[in-house]
Amino acid sequence: MTAWTEDDLTRIGDAEELQVSSYRPDGTLRPFVTIWVVRAGDDIYIRSAYGATNGWYRRARAGGAGRIRAGGVERDVVFADAAVSAGADIDRAYHGKYDRYGPAIVGTVTGPDAATVTIRLLPRD
Repeated sequence: MTAWTEDDLTRIGDAEELQVSSYRPDGTLRPFVTIWVVRAGDDIYIRSAYGATNGWYRRARAGGAGRIRAGGVERDVVFADAAVSAGADIDRAYHGKYDRYGPAIVGTVTGPDAATVTIRLLPRD
């Protein structure tokens, strides 16, 4: 695995939305799903707005790798665990970026429940 470049971090972090796909067992990509994305420090995070039963989230966790598109960047990624200590920073990033949509919507990706369904995206060679 490599690290995100500053340009990648900025472009993905500034993108309003991200498209995410996971790999099937045969190596083909599933259809992309559009979700929110945030940057916290030098990391990129996504969360399942509707918990661990959300289809894209289950498939990402089961497969462990996929592909993302955001801000003109398209990369293969590994779906990694987020550090528990990053939860507050990730919440702040979601609030700062998406609060204009209202608390009911932003509440689906912030707080203790959302922290349990957080994925840290790591670029893959």
